[in-house]
Amino acid sequence: MESKGFFYSFVVLFFLGFQGCVDGRLLADSKPDRDAAAAYARWLVSQNSWGILNTISIELEGSPFGNVVSFSDGVPGKSTGVPYFYLTTLDPTARNALKDQRSSLTISEYPLGTCGNADPESPACAKITLTGKLVLLEANSKEAEFAQTALFTKHPEMKGWPKGHDFRIFKLVIEDIFMINWFGGPKPLTVDQYLKYQTNKFAIDK
Repeated sequence: MESKGFFYSFVVLFFLGFQGCVDGRLLADSKPDRDAAAAYARWLVSQNSWGILNTISIELEGSPFGNVVSFSDGVPGKSTGVPYFYLTTLDPTARNALKDQRSSLTISEYPLGTCGNADPESPACAKITLTGKLVLLEANSKEAEFAQTALFTKHPEMKGWPKGHDFRIFKLVIEDIFMINWFGGPKPLTVDQYLKYQTNKFAIDK
């Protein structure tokens, strides 16, 4: 009887724990209240690992160019809200940024699996666009060291990417935030409010 009781307790705990998972991946925390704009935005960025990075194309005469990229905004326990990228100059995105820093990063809640049955375009499935400048970090700076650790922690495969492909570390200096996480239009949110929000509890748990 005692072993059977232990088994049932284990099953209950397993399913309770699995409620916080998406495709077997542990989410760091549950979604903040939709009206808490800064909290929701920081949660959305910290939980995601990729998005669409848009730059001004030097090969398409200034047309916008979007590219799927991986990113990280910090190491476990130190989410910064600032997206960092590991980009190769063999790819148009990095080359564009070195010529014209204007860029934007769009992230959806949909990949997290927390939108229920909502379509990715539905206001019920949050999305955020961070607009600003894509800046190359100084190679041996403390920030570059932090960014590399943040990127390699979240994306271990990056460590093995070819050294000869001229990968460099960039960050998005955010100048504007556009977020929709429910009906009624974009949530009012300044860059200052976004960056100053404390989100250690939202850091990805590896």
